[in-house]
Amino acid sequence: MSPQKNEAAEQVPATPTIQTVQRAAVVLGSFTVSRPYLSLNEITASLGTSKATAHRYTKALRAANLLRYDERTSLYSLGPQVLTLAAAARAGLPIVAAAEPYMESLLRQVDETVVLGIWDGETATVVRSLDNTDHTIRISVRAGARLDPLNSAQGRVFCTHLPPDQVPGLARALKRTPDLASEMEAIRKNGLSLNSPDINGVRTIAAPIFEGRSIVATMAIVGTTVSVSAELTSPMAQALLETARGLSEWLGNADASPTPDPPSVPLAPDHAPLAMERNRFVSSRCVCTVRELFPVPTANRG
Repeated sequence: MSPQKNEAAEQVPATPTIQTVQRAAVVLGSFTVSRPYLSLNEITASLGTSKATAHRYTKALRAANLLRYDERTSLYSLGPQVLTLAAAARAGLPIVAAAEPYMESLLRQVDETVVLGIWDGETATVVRSLDNTDHTIRISVRAGARLDPLNSAQGRVFCTHLPPDQVPGLARALKRTPDLASEMEAIRKNGLSLNSPDINGVRTIAAPIFEGRSIVATMAIVGTTVSVSAELTSPMAQALLETARGLSEWLGNADASPTPDPPSVPLAPDHAPLAMERNRFVSSRCVCTVRELFPVPTANRG
């Protein structure tokens, strides 16, 4: 097709159906973590239409459970169906498929909950959790949970290895808490972050996962303070460190050679071959590209 024809094709106005989809996307895209509630006037301004048109769209989105409306405050927020879509989107991330056999292998070694997290632009978010341990009491971490960036083990790993300007509030936190800088230096040196909140008796050890020289995820072991040692030299901590390094090597970490094969753990039938997943992953980073869809941020310690 000639450039002229291409130009003409691009100038064709959107059909009513396409325009409807585009406008619905604008409405949903208007909500952010910092703006989880919007009035009809604000939605109308985002759409650039009349209030009557905006109201029709909000009504249709509410019927599809994509929006909620609070009659008491007259404000809209994202609906429960968005959470389902968010979970499905996270499950399809290439890093999840790439990490799965490593997480399964680590789970068999340590018999504790193993968690995978990514950075969503504001904090660490859990995208996969394996908690099928043999313990009578086991720790379960919800996929989609947003972890405190400064007080969780996984959050601190991201704070240590991400460029400072990609961690909101880090500069202020470093000035306010001088010990944080020394802790981040220890994480960089040891390759591990340890978190043992006194309030719940849970202990987490986290390690970074790199693609090239950039952090793309964290892997963590979560258990009780009785079952997980606080020593970073413990066999459990070292197993996590070696697993995270192995995954980083497989993803092409610049500091590792040769690249090892992933652990031989059977994958679900619907998983693509790992070799294909690796090629797809290397061409699409996960850090700072996943838009968090939860309307109300929650801080968890993990």
